Amino acid sequence: MSTENLPQSPDSPSRKPRVAVVFGGRSSEHGISVVTAGAVLKAIDRTRYDVLPIGITQDGRWALTADEPERMAIAERRMPSVDQLAESTEGAVVLPVDPADREVVYSEPGSVPKALGEVDVVFPVLHGPYGEDGTLQGLLELSGIPYVGSGVLSSAVGQDKEYMKRVFTSFGLKVGPYLVIRPREWARDEAAARKRIVDFAGEHGWPLFVKPARAGSSIGITKVDDLSGLDDAVAEARRHDPKILVEATLRGREIECGVLEFEDGPRASLPAEIPPPDTHAYYDFEAKYIDSTPGMVPAPLTDEETAEVRRLAVEAFDAASCEGLVRADFFLTEDGEFVINEINTMPGFTPISMYPQMWQATGVSYQELVDLLIQAALRRSTGLR
Repeated sequence: MSTENLPQSPDSPSRKPRVAVVFGGRSSEHGISVVTAGAVLKAIDRTRYDVLPIGITQDGRWALTADEPERMAIAERRMPSVDQLAESTEGAVVLPVDPADREVVYSEPGSVPKALGEVDVVFPVLHGPYGEDGTLQGLLELSGIPYVGSGVLSSAVGQDKEYMKRVFTSFGLKVGPYLVIRPREWARDEAAARKRIVDFAGEHGWPLFVKPARAGSSIGITKVDDLSGLDDAVAEARRHDPKILVEATLRGREIECGVLEFEDGPRASLPAEIPPPDTHAYYDFEAKYIDSTPGMVPAPLTDEETAEVRRLAVEAFDAASCEGLVRADFFLTEDGEFVINEINTMPGFTPISMYPQMWQATGVSYQELVDLLIQAALRRSTGLR
């Protein structure tokens, strides 16, 4: 591959900040991450920032990709991938490991490594393990490069639904009934682990939701109506994560709320409601991203309910020590109580995703949202804070 057209390190001391948009990744949410990156690349103000797109392939290679957002869209119900966008099948992008040096290097076998210039901030739009779970954040902390979104601990808590619920409970936020089956427990005595789930169903009733404990985008989740579907549901969840979470069904309305970090602290958006989809058993991956089941923005709530869910969303953000952005998902139960289901520290971020839509309804456009997140990251240092 020729290096003539690669981004060059600017000579001017007054250069624009360079934003590395990192996307793709090794998780099962690879495709939606690529879609999100396309939307972010379109939205970044090129008069204010230089941009360096970096894709991570599903086998973990950091690839230089073309800055072509139009190639990052869902086409014919198929997700895009970094392999389709990479400039080379062998070249690799390497971040610095010295906090005093933010120079990013591109190398190919048989070629002299090429400096791509310094990176001032990383905008990671990775979802799931190896990106949203604190692993990438730890790498960026070691490199001394500021980044959009939550830090190592908050990202890990936001990824692991068990510990997320434990944190929320410790801060007085109400969560629904749940059960965790750990991989060692399943391997040691599968029958006993299955019996725990059956006993849980006996206490809380069917249907249950069986899901990977550390995945997102509704991937690997099954709504189980009775005992006959349990084994297949567990197998599907374990295909994505050896630790599984079982949740009781909560009767009520699904309400979401966005939280965004401003200079004076986090604020909550107007909430949205996710109505039950007509053609899906629940709000699953296809309903979210393929068929684009519309949400109601803002949610048809009373003023008091709107104020309460916005307050609780900020409480959840603070409870997990989050930074940058969070989408908080709640159930408004039949008795009028908000129960938090989960937070997403890097929520779906395409223009049709609920997080940007909620902020659009609150008066913050998609382009402004991207800029506010970059500015918040540039204000923060890495390390303890």
